[in-house]
Amino acid sequence: MAEKARIAVLISGAGTNMAALVYASRMADSPYEVALVASNNPDAAGLALAQAEGIATFALPHKGMTREAHDAAMEAAVIEAGAEYIVLAGYMRILSDAFVARWEGRMLNIHPSLLPLYKGLDTHARAIAAGDSHGGTSVHLVTPELDGGEVLAQIAVPITPDETPASLAERVKLAEHQLYPRAVADYVSRWRDPAALLARVRALALALPETDERESHGSPGFRVGGEKSGKYFAYFADQHHGSPHIACLVRTGGMDELLSLVEGQPEVYFKPAYYGASGWVGIILNRPGVDWDAVGEWLERSWRGAAPKRLTRLMDVADAF
Repeated sequence: MAEKARIAVLISGAGTNMAALVYASRMADSPYEVALVASNNPDAAGLALAQAEGIATFALPHKGMTREAHDAAMEAAVIEAGAEYIVLAGYMRILSDAFVARWEGRMLNIHPSLLPLYKGLDTHARAIAAGDSHGGTSVHLVTPELDGGEVLAQIAVPITPDETPASLAERVKLAEHQLYPRAVADYVSRWRDPAALLARVRALALALPETDERESHGSPGFRVGGEKSGKYFAYFADQHHGSPHIACLVRTGGMDELLSLVEGQPEVYFKPAYYGASGWVGIILNRPGVDWDAVGEWLERSWRGAAPKRLTRLMDVADAF
């Protein structure tokens, strides 16, 4: 069975979304476990529930502390618990930019509107006043912009003719309890999902000049240079030839570099069974913490090795500016 991702849930009050996350994590197929429930409010009711469920808790009032100092203390508790992701669930604190930056791509929040509509507060009243047909809830990545990160999942909730903010909030809360555990589970599982990994490789590869995608030996391949004379510069391999790896295959400078990479970082690189003899290296994607900037750099380097000179000259000119 695959190792479960460890999440820390930050709350300020009753923690109903936290409870939904906890109970969903107890399902046999859940890809995550709740390692910590932490709060800026020692009296938060959700802490008692977490303790009753045998989950580690941490509480520290923010009064009298700078935002940065309080964030640092909360973060220290998260790290000590071994959590890989932070999930905000009714955490009524604006986080410092530095804290958010350190957890970029690993911090999620839930918001009671169909983002990008109605960021901030009073979302239900604003949706009703605007005459919208639906309110709803969104799970998104946390960025320095308030409620501005990538939206991962949404559920729309109809607004009835005699709706009030309180009645809409009650139904949206039910939707939140369904949405948040599923969205968290899907997100922490992305590194195991071939379709999600292929989508990321595809976006990086096809962003390079004059590239196209064509299947080769049963794998998606990426070429440069045109329909007739194009050369492959990358392949996507989903556990091919008995390998346990989902990988992006790219060109290296030769066998010496390939072997050096594999020997030096076997958790990142491997020698592909079919392409390795030609000096191609596999970058392992089905692992937590993939450096996608590095994958992009490898794809560009491999592209340069296959692209016609007219294209690489143009790229060199662009890089000079």
